[in-house]
Amino acid sequence: MPEENAAAEVTAAEVTAAEVARLAGVGRAAVSNWRRRHADFPKPVGGTETSPSFSLDEVEHWLRAQGKLAEVPLRERVWQQIAGHPGGAVTALVQAGGALLVVRDRPADWLEAAAVSDARMATLLRPVLDQVLGARLGPDHALAEIPLPPTAVPLLRAAAELAAELGARQAFEFLLGRHLDANPRQYTLTPDGLAGLMAALVGPAARTVLDPACGTGTLLRAVRGATTLYAQDSAPELAALAALRLALNGTPQVRAAADDSLRADAFAQDTVDAVLCHPPFNERGWGHEELAYDPRWEYGFPARTESELAWVQHALAHLREGGTAVLLMPPAVAARRSGRRIRADLLRRGALRAVVALPAGAAPPYGIPLHLWVLRRPAPQAAPPAGLLLIDTAALAADDGLRSAWPAVHEAVPAAWSAYDRTGSVTPTPGVSRVVPVIELLDDDVDLTPARHLPPPTAAGGPAELTAVRERLGETLGRAARLTPPAAAAPAGGTVRPPMTTVGELARAGALELHTGTGGGTGSAPVLTEQDVYVGGGPTGTLAPTADEPLLTTPGDVLVPLVGGAAVARVVDETTAGAVPGRGLALLRPDPDALDPWFLAGFLRGTANTRRASSHASTATRLDVRRLQLPRLPLTQQQSYGQRFQALAEFEDALRLAARLGEHLVQGFHDGLSDGTVTPE
Repeated sequence: MPEENAAAEVTAAEVTAAEVARLAGVGRAAVSNWRRRHADFPKPVGGTETSPSFSLDEVEHWLRAQGKLAEVPLRERVWQQIAGHPGGAVTALVQAGGALLVVRDRPADWLEAAAVSDARMATLLRPVLDQVLGARLGPDHALAEIPLPPTAVPLLRAAAELAAELGARQAFEFLLGRHLDANPRQYTLTPDGLAGLMAALVGPAARTVLDPACGTGTLLRAVRGATTLYAQDSAPELAALAALRLALNGTPQVRAAADDSLRADAFAQDTVDAVLCHPPFNERGWGHEELAYDPRWEYGFPARTESELAWVQHALAHLREGGTAVLLMPPAVAARRSGRRIRADLLRRGALRAVVALPAGAAPPYGIPLHLWVLRRPAPQAAPPAGLLLIDTAALAADDGLRSAWPAVHEAVPAAWSAYDRTGSVTPTPGVSRVVPVIELLDDDVDLTPARHLPPPTAAGGPAELTAVRERLGETLGRAARLTPPAAAAPAGGTVRPPMTTVGELARAGALELHTGTGGGTGSAPVLTEQDVYVGGGPTGTLAPTADEPLLTTPGDVLVPLVGGAAVARVVDETTAGAVPGRGLALLRPDPDALDPWFLAGFLRGTANTRRASSHASTATRLDVRRLQLPRLPLTQQQSYGQRFQALAEFEDALRLAARLGEHLVQGFHDGLSDGTVTPE
C-alpha cells in the first residue's frame, strides 16, 4: 500500500466534550450549548451517543475561528495528542518516549531528521531510534517494534518541543504521570515516597539492581548510582514504558523484558547487587503446578496460597552473596500457617534480616498496613545473625496521618536498619523497634508480625503527658467558646442581593491572578496538598522535580481544592507561605487594592456557590473556579465581611485542634488504664 494511502487510513486524534471544555477554559455545559446553537460545530467522529468524541484538529479550528480557544499550555496540547491517539495512549507514550530518547542521546540526528517533511522524517528517524534503543537497552530489547508511521510525526515533533521547555526526562514523566492519573484502576502503583524508602534500604553501593515485577519502573527509578537496571513485567506495555522511563532517567544500561518472571525468568543467568520488588499479592495462579521442581525453592516449595514467598525466593536466587533485597508484602505473609516452614528456614539460615510494618495507606491496598521484608543472600560459611530486626512505624502516623508521618518513617527505618546491619543490634524503642532473638521466633507459628513482638509504648507518654494534654484541651475549649460566633441576625431591610461577578471575570480584569497547582518545580520547597488545605495543616507534600521555577504561596493567597465537591477555601498565612501548591489546587492571588483575601475566600466557600460551579464525573466532583461568584462591593465593605470570615476561620481552627486533643486524651486514658500505667482512681 502506498505510504500516503496508509497514512490516510489512520484516524486523527480525538477529544471528548470534557477535553474540549478544558481547551476552551469553560465548563462542560458550555460545550453542550455550542453543539446545540452552532450548526458548524464539529460533528462527532467516535465515542457513543451519550459520550461522543470529536476530531482534535476540527475542534481546534472551530474554537480558533470563534475566538474561544484558550491559551493552552504546550504540555496540555501534547497531552491531548497522547490521550486522543488512535492507537491508544500507551502506543503514543512509547512513540513519544522513543523520540525523547533520540532528542536526549542524539540531538544532532534529531535536528537533521526534524528539518524534512513528516514522511521523510519517519524514514530517517527509524534507524536512528533503533541505534539509540540498542545502545541503551541492549540487542534484544522490548521496544524493537515501535511503529513510526508518518502520522505519528506531529506527536514526535510536539514531544520534542515539550522537551525543549521541560527537558526530555521531565517531559516523559509529565506525560506518563497524566496517563497514570487518568487511568487509576488499570495500574497498581508504588508511591514515590515508599519507593525512596525501599531504595534507601538497599544502600548507595548497589550498581546492578533487578525488579522482577517492575510496573512503570518507579522502584528502579528511585535507585541512585546504578550502572545496570533489570526490569521485567508480564505486561508488555509496562515493560516498554519502564524501559523508556529508566533510560530517560539517565541509567547507562537498562535491560527490560516482557514476560512472567516466575514462569519465564528473562534474567535467569544474572545475579545482581540488589532486588526491589512490589509483587502482585494473593495470586493463586502463579505457577504452583509447573514450577514444583524449580531450583529457586531453596528455602521450601511455596504453597499455592503463598505466591509472595515464591517472589521472595526468586529475589534471593538473583542476589550475589551479600546482596540485599527489599520486597513489599501483605501483612498476612508474616503469620499464615501455610508459610511457617519457609519463614523458619529463612530465619535459621540468616536470609531474612528485617520486617518493617508500614502505616496504613503507604501503598495500595491503602486500608492495610503493609510490610517491608529486607533479605540478604547469606554467604555459605557465614554465621547467621542471632536476631531479626522488627520495626513498627504505625505509631509515627498516629496523630496526623501518613502524609506528615513520611519524614519520620524515612528517618527512623533506615537509621534502625543501618545500626542493625553494622552491629547486629539496635537500641530498643518501645512500640517502634527491637531486635528479637531468632530462637524466640521459631515456635509453632513463626509469626513475624512486628507489633506482636515489640514492647508496648508508654500510654500517650504516661500520666504527665495526659495531664498536659488535658490542660491544653481545656485552654483550647475556652478559646473556642470565646470565638463562638454571635447570634445570627437578618438584614434590617430584608435580603438585598448586590450585583455579582465571577472569578473568571475578576481574572480577566486583573483584580486577581489564577494559577493551577502542579506540586513540581526546581529546588526543595514543601508542597501544600489538597489534604493539607482540607484539614488546615502545614505543607506535608514533597516537590516533584521539573525544569520549571515553582510558584510559591505568599500571604493573602487563597487556595481552593478542585476535586471533591466540598466548599473549602483557605487563606495563606505566614506559616504556609513559601510552599508550592500541589496538584488539584487552584491558587488565587488577589490584588490587595481591589480584593480583600478573606472576603474572597469566605464567599468562595458558600455551598450554593460551589454547587453552581461544579461538574460531576463518574467518580468525582470537579470545581470550575472561574465560575465561582462573589458580590461587587467597595473594598471597605469587603473588609467588613473579611473580618467576620477571618473570625469564623479562627473558630474553626480551634474546633479542629480541640477534636484532635480530645481524641488523643481519650485514647491515652484507654491505653493507660488497660496497660496499668494509669490507675482508675
